[in-house]
Amino acid sequence: MTDEQPRGHSVYEPSEFLGAPPEEHIPESEVSLARRFLNVRTIGSLVFAVLLLFLFFKVVLDIDFAATWDLIRGADPVLLLAALVVYYLTFPLRGGRWWYILKKVGTKVRYWMATEILFLSWFVNCLVPAKLGDLYRAFLLKGNVGGSASRTVGTIFVERIADIVVIFVLALAAGFWSFRGRQRPELDFIFVVGFLLASTLLLLLVVLRFAGQRIERILPGRVEGFYTRFREGSTAALTPRAISVIGSATIVIWLAEGLRVFFVIKALDLPDAELGISAAIFVALVAALLTAIPLTPAGIGFVEAGIVGALTLYGVSPESAVAIALTDRAISILTVIVLGGIDYVRSPLVRRAHRSGLGNPPAPEALPGA
Repeated sequence: MTDEQPRGHSVYEPSEFLGAPPEEHIPESEVSLARRFLNVRTIGSLVFAVLLLFLFFKVVLDIDFAATWDLIRGADPVLLLAALVVYYLTFPLRGGRWWYILKKVGTKVRYWMATEILFLSWFVNCLVPAKLGDLYRAFLLKGNVGGSASRTVGTIFVERIADIVVIFVLALAAGFWSFRGRQRPELDFIFVVGFLLASTLLLLLVVLRFAGQRIERILPGRVEGFYTRFREGSTAALTPRAISVIGSATIVIWLAEGLRVFFVIKALDLPDAELGISAAIFVALVAALLTAIPLTPAGIGFVEAGIVGALTLYGVSPESAVAIALTDRAISILTVIVLGGIDYVRSPLVRRAHRSGLGNPPAPEALPGA
């Protein structure tokens, strides 16, 4: 399909199905939520996450769950609403950032559609492990506007790199400001891991940008098409102006994430958690790094432990830290599951993509012009 295919039309090119790599086609079975959510791997990952949290909270920290629940029940609903509003304001920003990247690689899509597809992908990531939501995003885009699936994955790769780099820089700045004058080995470890991750991803992007075509020549034919489109999606937006736009949007997004955590902390009004905005940003960014762990949906288990661990660096008691972590995750996961589930059931984008039969391409003789 061409990237500029009008909405609602199917213009298949024979080369898409006869010579394109199999990864370009996304079988519906690969993105079926019923199949993915009810399979052994997903159920096992959820059991593992719950067990991990229980062992960490009860065995390691010896948390009094009744006391923690009392802290959560006493939260200020107005400040919790503020945290919720700030969090959901990041989705139009994320949607706009992705829409801009798509435009730079030649995929035309309406802004509202890009934002809704992105939100639906977050809903999927909250239900199943292994970042299936990213594949589902490519599935929805291909089923609605005909965008290349592998090129779409490339644009998501650009998002991930921008997020990791900005998270590292902001976490470094927030941590330095919060802990100025205090040596913490835990912080050094976090910063080293963040630096290695950001550097590795940036190096990979540089290789794709400047040596990508040379690599392309040595690849097998069936892999070459996928790689070429992925490289186009991940490098076409790397102009100075585009980098500044993407970087600025990413900074605003992650500052808003920190503001959400700040409102959650203030809503609970805990005497041992009088933290400023820099500390809240640091906690939010540490949690964001841990969501990259694909073993459980949305990093459940790892993220909560990371938030609690980051808060204890500021002297917050375990019960208070757990109350903050659970409240924040209720906003960032449970509400997405509820609202995303409603959108998933009602959205014409979902129905259109699943009706398009991407997993069953037409026979060559049925193609236009064949």
